[in-house]
Amino acid sequence: MVAWKRQLILFGGFHESARDYVYYNDVYAFSLDTFTWSRLAPSGLGPSPRSGCQMSVTPQGSIMVYGGYSKQRVRKDVDRGTQHSDMFLLKHEEGGEGRWVWTRINPSGARPSPRSGFSVAVTPSQQTVLFGGVCDEEEEESLEGVFFNDLYFYDAAKNRWFAGQLQGPKSEKKKRRRGQAEEPAGADGRELGPAGAPAPLEVVKEVVSEDGTVVTIKQVLQAPGPAAQAPSEEDAGAREASRPRVEPCPRSSAMLAVKHGLLFVYGGMFEAGDRQVTLNDLYCLDLHRMEEWKALVEMDPKTQEWLEETDSDEDSDSARDAEAGDEDQDEDSEEDSGAEPEEPQHPEMAPREQRVDALARTEQHGLKLACDAPEPGAEEGKAPKRA
Repeated sequence: MVAWKRQLILFGGFHESARDYVYYNDVYAFSLDTFTWSRLAPSGLGPSPRSGCQMSVTPQGSIMVYGGYSKQRVRKDVDRGTQHSDMFLLKHEEGGEGRWVWTRINPSGARPSPRSGFSVAVTPSQQTVLFGGVCDEEEEESLEGVFFNDLYFYDAAKNRWFAGQLQGPKSEKKKRRRGQAEEPAGADGRELGPAGAPAPLEVVKEVVSEDGTVVTIKQVLQAPGPAAQAPSEEDAGAREASRPRVEPCPRSSAMLAVKHGLLFVYGGMFEAGDRQVTLNDLYCLDLHRMEEWKALVEMDPKTQEWLEETDSDEDSDSARDAEAGDEDQDEDSEEDSGAEPEEPQHPEMAPREQRVDALARTEQHGLKLACDAPEPGAEEGKAPKRA
């Protein structure tokens, strides 16, 4: 669903019950003025029924619908899923009251690979950014998903996809070294000899470890001059490459939002074997610089709670409980059938009978119960101990 002028435009979806399922490709509009729904009837060939597609409004005022997922029944109890990668535009015809038209488009450029469960948002330059998703590899008896954490941009003005490539962080040390290369002093503050002189050169390098500790390394180079700066830059590049890369892990169904040129990615899920992992981390990316992701909130594995029981486990547990209950009832019935008849209960007081009269009337019954009852501490089959 997207907001278009003073309306909310809704497309597609699905409904699934215990017996069957159905996918939709209808279009509805909700008026923000009258608070009423109305069904639209666009002309032209539109998308096939599907769910999980993404929509965004283009700068030209059209509504872009991309991708989605649907499944069809191949034979009894066997379904086959389809991950759609087609794109359509829903346009409102000027001059026609309530008239809409579908148009299928074929963008050029680097298109995203087929997937579902991806997320989209609109950038400040009115481009649609796509993130993540999952591609399900289905077989008759198994389903395995390949998850993504890549970025794609769609430019509606050019009708073109292009992949989002990160440039990596810029090294401040490289800039500082370039500035020092023009100075006559060496890294240790001594005056350098003429270019090509065989005098040794001492280079001081600072290495920053992951915990923030700064380690100073001194190196004596035999080749003086500006050329001696090259190894330090290469080493700095190697250190940048060896630094752990910060980025969201592959996932589907993540939440996406853009604010002040920053792309925010929150949560989602991915599969690890037979387990589904729900994420609660938060990352951001500067869309103007496109340098690197920043982790605002990292996921704490200690907060993860594994829900081991599945529907089949619950059904089997219920069945086992039902069987155990039947066995208990059978045992109870057997015990009831083999047990001796219970002694009659203590006679009740007659209506309007005085308590003294009732005790005198039931005295013999109480004495019989006291004589038949075993003494405390007596074991079954043994004579009771006496003082």
